[in-house]
Amino acid sequence: MGDAERFRQRVRTFLAEHLPSGWRGIGAIEDRAEADRFVESWRAKLVSNRLLGVSWPKEYGGAGLSNLEQVVLIEEFARAGVPTIGYNDTFGIKMLGGTLLQWGTEAQKRWFLPRILSGEDRWCQGFSEPGSGSDLASLSTKAELDADRWVVDGQKLWTSRAREANWIFLLARTDPAAPRHKSLTFLLVPMDQPGVEVRPIKALSGESEFNEVFFSGASTPADHIVGAPGAGWAVASTLLGLERGEEAATNPILFRAELDRLLMMAVDRGARGDERRRQQLADLYVRCELMRFLGLRILNGVLRTGELGPAASIAKLYWSEYHQRATQAALAVLGTDALVVSGRGPLSAYRTDDPGAPNTTGSWIGAFYNAVAGTIYAGTSEIQRNIIAESVLGLPREPRL
Repeated sequence: MGDAERFRQRVRTFLAEHLPSGWRGIGAIEDRAEADRFVESWRAKLVSNRLLGVSWPKEYGGAGLSNLEQVVLIEEFARAGVPTIGYNDTFGIKMLGGTLLQWGTEAQKRWFLPRILSGEDRWCQGFSEPGSGSDLASLSTKAELDADRWVVDGQKLWTSRAREANWIFLLARTDPAAPRHKSLTFLLVPMDQPGVEVRPIKALSGESEFNEVFFSGASTPADHIVGAPGAGWAVASTLLGLERGEEAATNPILFRAELDRLLMMAVDRGARGDERRRQQLADLYVRCELMRFLGLRILNGVLRTGELGPAASIAKLYWSEYHQRATQAALAVLGTDALVVSGRGPLSAYRTDDPGAPNTTGSWIGAFYNAVAGTIYAGTSEIQRNIIAESVLGLPREPRL
């Protein structure tokens, strides 16, 4: 038995010992407050068993395991219907942590990484602005170096879970005279200071996971910069690749669990006799299986080379457009029942509802809202197609004004 399979057995033993009897997945917890409490207590168990940041070096608080073992952990947790991280850890562990390992100074790694794992520092992402989303290089938030501190002024938009965060990593323009992509700097800014204001945004679902963040003379120490001044675009590109990379392992499992739930609902609602509906569901099944094969191919490439590359754009484009088809089919199966929301929505504003979720209209309508946003966040479908065209197919670059 290889190291990966031994680790798989360890993970399965951990799950058997720590999950409640009759566990059906976090999606089966109907009360949102109870689900939130479970996530917090589960995260504490992961910390005490060194199952957070497992591929990080031990000197920074990680477990020093291989990328393959990290994939095994993600797979087993997804099948069990439990989170691999806490709510803000997408930004702290998955995105910023991996970026610091590549770009951070030794002092930054030793200070920030253990605090990310312990949960003492909770992060959010400050990239999008009212006039700068997909065209991130056009952002207008600025930072000026004043003696030993950067002073930040501007506004960020769609900042997920900013209200729970006490730190934000952001891009700011630090050299207005330089070309757009060479005038951006990647900064680490504390949020618990007078110059930072967070305003929640209420979405159509009634939830307020997204926020606006305003900076008015906010400051951060001069050494809280990742990479060199003006290198923010390269640092951000690394981070965005990390944002999309892990999905190659989790998405096929989570989307298949969601599809199985949809198929069950379709049978319960009499779709067997509807030839057009059967064809629609069969098409979704084929697409979901193709996603699984695509995920395996991407994972194999990452494990061989250690790099994700443009495959991240192919995967992101594929799953986001698939998910709109799947949730539209679910609402069609629900019919007029979908006009009335019943039951809680998904715990997250991203992708599928959690494993074990019931076939309520609240779950499916929430998943549909998430799917509509899926072709926008983490890079729009248009942006992904440009990357694929230029980096994979070798087509001419899009003209730049």
